[in-house]
Amino acid sequence: MKREQKREQTKRLLLDAVKELICEKGCTNTTLNDIMERSGLSKGAIFHYVKSKDELFSWVLEDRLDEINERFFNKASQKKSFEEPMHEITARLSDLENPQDPGNQVLMYLLGKSDQLDVKKILQQYYEQAIHMSKLWLAAGQEAGVIPQSVDADKTAELFMLISFGLRMRGAIDSKKHFFHYKDFAELMSGMLQQKEER
Repeated sequence: MKREQKREQTKRLLLDAVKELICEKGCTNTTLNDIMERSGLSKGAIFHYVKSKDELFSWVLEDRLDEINERFFNKASQKKSFEEPMHEITARLSDLENPQDPGNQVLMYLLGKSDQLDVKKILQQYYEQAIHMSKLWLAAGQEAGVIPQSVDADKTAELFMLISFGLRMRGAIDSKKHFFHYKDFAELMSGMLQQKEER
């Protein structure tokens, strides 16, 4: 087995173990020993890939972005319509409101530790990566002619990220009365990205 393939398999094993443990125990109660036991990897093997448990948790956030990115560009490469690639972005928006979702649990956990410099850097990197990927999706849509050039990719990408953070935050605090849901977010995204060019 090639080294890179083995590396990717080990990372996937770690990521799957972490997701399972977060679903079962939550972030705070998941220990490095739990991760070692579930993955079958030693502490040294784990720290070959990450510097801390928090960095390992951040993989859960990155994995979600990578998954959406792959699905989006897979559909966008088929150049059929705006709807199919857009569906890949909106298909899992309901997860944003689910407090049990591993990605949401990780985000809330890391935000609670954002006064620690290493954690703040992890969060900044995640936020910047999410904005960057959103801008890539918008640029791809503009290049394909299905998103108007008048859409400001920088502002729109950040707006979508701010709304997604807000939905996650609200899910975590379990507010009962909602006026804006993930379906409204999907409609807002579609409406903004399919604006007609001004003549």
